[in-house]
Amino acid sequence: MYPALAVLQAMEGNYSDILWVGGEGGMEENLVKRLNLPYQEIPAAGVHGVGLRSLPGNIYKLIRGVIKSAQILNQYQPDVIFYTGGYLAAPMAVAGFKKPSVLYVPDIEPGIALKFIAKFAHTIALTTENSKKFFNQGQKLVVTGYPLRKELKQYSKVEARKVFNLHDRLPVLLIYGGSKGAHTINQVIKKNLEILLTKTQIIHVTGNYDWADMQQAYSELPAELSENYRIYPYIHEEMSAAFSCADLCVCRGGASTLGELPFFGLPAIVVPYPYAWRYQKINAQYLVDHHAAIMLPDEEMDNRLLNEIIQCLSQINHIDEMRSAMHSLSKPDAAQQIGNLITQQFNLSSQKGGPA
Repeated sequence: MYPALAVLQAMEGNYSDILWVGGEGGMEENLVKRLNLPYQEIPAAGVHGVGLRSLPGNIYKLIRGVIKSAQILNQYQPDVIFYTGGYLAAPMAVAGFKKPSVLYVPDIEPGIALKFIAKFAHTIALTTENSKKFFNQGQKLVVTGYPLRKELKQYSKVEARKVFNLHDRLPVLLIYGGSKGAHTINQVIKKNLEILLTKTQIIHVTGNYDWADMQQAYSELPAELSENYRIYPYIHEEMSAAFSCADLCVCRGGASTLGELPFFGLPAIVVPYPYAWRYQKINAQYLVDHHAAIMLPDEEMDNRLLNEIIQCLSQINHIDEMRSAMHSLSKPDAAQQIGNLITQQFNLSSQKGGPA
């Protein structure tokens, strides 16, 4: 949902009305409503990889989703539909196949649902050039980059370190894994915490699941080491400062890494989530191929992560090269580019006498 919010921020003033359509019981509902955006929900469910017991119910949900989507479209009469979701957007794509539309594909490899939606989209925005091979040549493909929210801004390293009350005697390692965190990463960090804190300062965004466990580990640290450790369940406004002051990060390989890490020029050790098909691995490999990151399989992390971190932080020239390579991948105007694609679809619709 964050790419969609980033595009809306970039388009501020270029649309008169908007309706956000989400899934029943979706986690985005509260956030969207807090932003005072009108919100409606539709039933939706995936069918790929679903067990036979669940499949009939999910197909029924999809049919209900198409009917509900058609009702919303008939009532709202949109000029353009913007898709960023997976299976959630499939019912709307079927119901709105005649409407001008733009699809944004965040991961390098699209999932089955996104490939399905792509058949209905008039324009497809891609994060990287590598995604083109997953689509037909006849489809209108535009490489825009990953859209970033306006809240993400670059600090100087000095300013960013002040936000976290960090000193300049040791480098800074950022560890994060999303709102739920990355359990296996957290456990390996916990195991090696005292050694790491003699080599680096750490900003650790644990996620809610491991928060209590990592707090306990923090409380047991010697005082001279605990002063090098900043631990949070989740970071909101301060995330820009965390990215800006870090010399290296350890993270998963979700689509946002293709936008956030390049924007801040932050070298990374990327540990793809092993149960996310191969999407995160392909994202990580893209950064590795551009000499901007190291990819570490989850199952090898226990034996290798500590050494990889220490080796990276001790090789200043190599870190500088990775930082430069990562920054070269940045496309800071991605949100504006996608907004322009949406505006172009609106203009084409108006010229053809589409709905106003």
